[in-house]
Amino acid sequence: MYQQEYFGIGSTKKLKNILSQQKIKNIFLVRGKKSYQISGAKKIIEPILKKYNVFEFYDFESNPKINDIINGIDKFKKFNPNLVMAVGGGSVIDMAKSINLLAAQSDNPKKYVIGKKKINNHGKKLIAIPTTAGSGSEATHFAVVYINKIKYSLENSCLLPNYVIIDPQLTFNLPKRITASTGMDALCQAMESYWSVNSNKKSKKYSKEAINLVINNLVLAVNKSDKRARVAMSRASNLAGKAIDIAKTTACHAMSYPITLYFNIPHGHACSLTLSSMLVHNSNVKENDISDKRGVDYVKKTISDLVKILGASDINKAKEIIDNLIKEIGLKTKLDINIETIIKEINLERMKNNPRKLNKKQLRDTLRNLR
Repeated sequence: MYQQEYFGIGSTKKLKNILSQQKIKNIFLVRGKKSYQISGAKKIIEPILKKYNVFEFYDFESNPKINDIINGIDKFKKFNPNLVMAVGGGSVIDMAKSINLLAAQSDNPKKYVIGKKKINNHGKKLIAIPTTAGSGSEATHFAVVYINKIKYSLENSCLLPNYVIIDPQLTFNLPKRITASTGMDALCQAMESYWSVNSNKKSKKYSKEAINLVINNLVLAVNKSDKRARVAMSRASNLAGKAIDIAKTTACHAMSYPITLYFNIPHGHACSLTLSSMLVHNSNVKENDISDKRGVDYVKKTISDLVKILGASDINKAKEIIDNLIKEIGLKTKLDINIETIIKEINLERMKNNPRKLNKKQLRDTLRNLR
């Protein structure tokens, strides 16, 4: 599906022209509870929306849950909008994507999320305006949905937003902790999509550029709130999103979901905890544990390329660069977690995208390093 993208400081003002072309009256606005105002989005967007009927939906938790989505669908149908807008971080954009698409279907939303029913209808046009730099949700045809603490990934080409406005100034007021966590999400997405079994030349191009941007800018964005660095991180996030839209995420993301859900660790932080370990793990791929059909030599070359992209001389130096980056931006590397809970709840679908298989012993060893 074609997507129209606007990038740059002040690009939020493009919203006025986009809306004037749509011939609409009712807008369903999905937004963050606090971030809408803190980011500066409200000050810019509210005057533009004055001539329209707007329903604001923000009464939901982070990490989209099916009950919140169903609640949103109910309000969506009563309001009967012509267009949907999402202004916020990854959870907000995923929420808007899910409500918009599932409201257009005829059966229980849960059936579509778990794959029992096929999606037949497309939703309304969707405009996504991210206020964080990390999720890349504005660039993907996926949406995360949790049902009874189990993570599902709704996947459909109609989930890709029609219009995207990436205005880095909306990230200028992000707190350090969120900047750090979302920034690591972008790095994890970029690296995982680079080594994913689904990667191709295009996704790797996006990944490489995103990795370079994160490595050179995340510390400045977190510790100095440097505006140029924040602009670079907004670009990195979008590129990493484009990369996973093709290649999908792998083991780090698979392990992250139960870490987030059961131990309240922000998503990007949770992903980053196993990133360096998985880089090393994948570098030791063998014929008897490879998942990538392109072969052992291909995977080893891919990991070798990643080491160079990170600016390291060998795999151990690359691991050190990642671990030091996490510490430098103030994220914890040791946590009080229950390993067996994580292993029990790991997303197997994402595990299949990893180039080297992991048995339960290897999973335990990886997670044990976090304690």
